[in-house]
Amino acid sequence: MLNLVSSWESVPTQPPKQHRIIAAIDLGTNSLHMVVVKIDPTLPAFSIIAREKETVRLGDRNLKTGELKPEIIEKAIAALGRFQEVAKTINAETTIAVATSAVREAPNGKDFLHRVKTELGLSVDLISGQEEARRIYLGVLSGMEFNNQPQMIIDIGGGSTELILGDSHQARTLTSSKVGAVRLTSELITTDPISNTEFQYLQAYARGMLERSVDEILANLEFGESPRLVGTAGTIETLAMIHAREKSGVIPSILNGYQFSLKDLQELVNRLRKLNNSERAAIPGMPEKRAEVILAGAVILQEAMTLLGRESITVCERSLREGVIVDWMLTHGLIEDKLRYQSSVRERNVIKLANKYHVNLEYSDRVAKFAKSLFDQTQGTLHHWGSDERQLLWAAAILHNCGHYVSHSSHHKHSYYLIRNGELLGYTETEIEIIANLARYHRKSPPKKKHENSQMLLTKHQRQMVSQLSAILRLAVALDRRQIGAIAQVQCEYYRQFQQVNLLIFPSQPDDDCALELWSLDYKKGVFEEEFGVKLVATLEKSSVAKLS
Repeated sequence: MLNLVSSWESVPTQPPKQHRIIAAIDLGTNSLHMVVVKIDPTLPAFSIIAREKETVRLGDRNLKTGELKPEIIEKAIAALGRFQEVAKTINAETTIAVATSAVREAPNGKDFLHRVKTELGLSVDLISGQEEARRIYLGVLSGMEFNNQPQMIIDIGGGSTELILGDSHQARTLTSSKVGAVRLTSELITTDPISNTEFQYLQAYARGMLERSVDEILANLEFGESPRLVGTAGTIETLAMIHAREKSGVIPSILNGYQFSLKDLQELVNRLRKLNNSERAAIPGMPEKRAEVILAGAVILQEAMTLLGRESITVCERSLREGVIVDWMLTHGLIEDKLRYQSSVRERNVIKLANKYHVNLEYSDRVAKFAKSLFDQTQGTLHHWGSDERQLLWAAAILHNCGHYVSHSSHHKHSYYLIRNGELLGYTETEIEIIANLARYHRKSPPKKKHENSQMLLTKHQRQMVSQLSAILRLAVALDRRQIGAIAQVQCEYYRQFQQVNLLIFPSQPDDDCALELWSLDYKKGVFEEEFGVKLVATLEKSSVAKLS
């Protein structure tokens, strides 16, 4: 059996330096946040050396069109520019940025991110609700001791609420619901103080929207388990600060580990519902801009705790931003032992999706090996893509045929749809779009601007990546045309002066003329030749070599 997940573990990573400084930005529905951390790769661990926050309200979108408002876009770009200046001052070597539900759902969300890239040079990754939940889990795991016990985690944002069940080794359940403090305030609350009718509807709506996620969490509990509930993000931190001030007269310097009960929360909700906005803002410990949305956020928490059957909640100050840092450390080889299971999340989810759609993994793995071999042998001559792009090519090679699950006819188009909507964890929305497009173009027409899926690639850089890597994938598919492993190995020889690539084909069996594979190569090579401006000449070598393991 071929090794199915030896995809890029052998790719050398940059040797760890002492104390690398990294910035992570979270473009949330309510606020933009940045943390700057100092990483000690020898532990591995990181310490936060700076925090920045700006309440921008990306979730306050045009009610008719759902688009981000122009004035809010300007405010967000200005805030991100300031964040960059802070990161630069502290000598951050790189800035990782992610956007969540508000940008994800806005029709002009990708245009906004394109502007950020053009004007600030900042690449922002759009992530799905499940991927957001996974990174929240990583953030909490970095900031709290799980003691080998399962934990329920709730993160109430402006536009969505993530509910997670995880233990020290893995996230068992990752869910995201479209209930958030800003979303429910803008959509459901028109009275101030809130009327009884609106309050009752607010409670019922939050409960109904959370039920599916709660059912999923509870279904994955094992017999006898009773996990604690851990809460993250601004709504829960604000409720904890108000509770602490009222119970002890002081706000603790560190909220991490602070607890309050469902009973105390219910009492606070009953008080908040009777106050108008200015009265809520006057509560000691209440941030001014949080007062507008705190009631909706508190109701979401109350309903979640009730449905989950939790009598208390423990605060964790680490969440999505810190999870983005942990994920970066994992993908850059800075975490070897602790969280080792998490570092293979991409491979495992690609294989999981392949199994779901009954992909022949032995065949797909051969195609992936050919794709990586062609990529490696032409790197630095025909192309200059790196290890990140190689990973995306591997994923596309494994999944390129998954569209057969729907229909043999136009299966490449079905592959695009299944990958695009398959919730591939570990990847950003842009990376999923690229993988889906690579699979879409493994056969038939090359990428064209008029194709709807091609139009989802917003930058020239992304379009060029898909054009070049899909051309390589086409050759890899042709090399196993009979899906029997007839070809053991290929060798590329590039002659710059002639603009020619000689492809030496080594058969697995010495008496196999590989006629169908050579015909398929000849049929498919036109796209490769046009893309790279070369002539491709394939030659069957008479001596066979041992199959690659």
